Amino acid sequence: MNYFLRKLGFYAVALWAALTLNFAIPRLLPGDPVDILLAKLQQRGGTVSPETREAYALLLGGDSSDPLWIQYWDYLKNLARGDLGVSVSYYPAKVSDVILTSLPWTVVLVGIATVLAAALGVLLGAIVGWRPGTWLDSLIPSTTLLAAVPYFWLALLLVYLLARVLGWFPLQGGYDVMLSPGWNGEFIVSAIQYGFLPALTIVLASIGGWLLGMRNMMVSTLSEDYILTAEAKGLSPRKILRSYAARNAVLPSVAGFAISLGFVVSGSVITEQVFSYPGIGGRLLGAVTNNDYALMQGMFLFITLAVLGANLLVDLLYGLIDPRTRARS
Repeated sequence: MNYFLRKLGFYAVALWAALTLNFAIPRLLPGDPVDILLAKLQQRGGTVSPETREAYALLLGGDSSDPLWIQYWDYLKNLARGDLGVSVSYYPAKVSDVILTSLPWTVVLVGIATVLAAALGVLLGAIVGWRPGTWLDSLIPSTTLLAAVPYFWLALLLVYLLARVLGWFPLQGGYDVMLSPGWNGEFIVSAIQYGFLPALTIVLASIGGWLLGMRNMMVSTLSEDYILTAEAKGLSPRKILRSYAARNAVLPSVAGFAISLGFVVSGSVITEQVFSYPGIGGRLLGAVTNNDYALMQGMFLFITLAVLGANLLVDLLYGLIDPRTRARS
């Protein structure tokens, strides 16, 4: 119980630190966000007045002339109410609405692709590591080569071969624009067709790392004394593989999976741009391009919460999977 309480306390402090940094970083950037937006307005022929400046300041979450502690207190109160401000890029939409509209697309696409890549990589790595030196082991360099290939290059290659040349999949987008989004069979089939190539890009680019990591851990685990003891007891190879070797070798992959799962919320910016996918990655890039500080701040907050939540969940599961963790703590 003390182990779990300490973990919860640690992540509570980490959450407070993340919220504070999320408040401070935009205010530490050179220049005033309000002045930057007013300069862009003037470049487009707009008129700047004191009332205009006050309106932009309110859009960004408050008057920047207030003392910092008042801004911080207002920031925490707005967070407690779920108010992340108004997006300048998508005015008058709220930041929370913009994020929640795009988030399901990214979570489904990147989430499923990450789970598939991790599951396949760990499974194949356990099989290859159990019998190192076989022909399967010789295929590992090809998977690590895919991991070294830049996302955008692999995405463009798949678009050219599978979409443009063969015509098996749509070139870009998240679904057929002639359809109305909803939970119906036609729209879901369309979303799967449009999401297959982006998901395939993510799986191919990341499966090599999972496979190589699990394979190396399996080879290392097979030299441990408890494996020799299990073999001396006459246990079947399948029993040793499942209950002894793979169970211990997979622990580092569990921690890596937590980090990957947390970053699902941030999406795959480059992949989403190549396929014009309506996910959070495109929104984040648009926010940076348009100096939409409120939207950037809201997205960074969601990403931080997702990473902390995923790591907390895996830390708690780690204590259940490996009792030695609780003993050391």
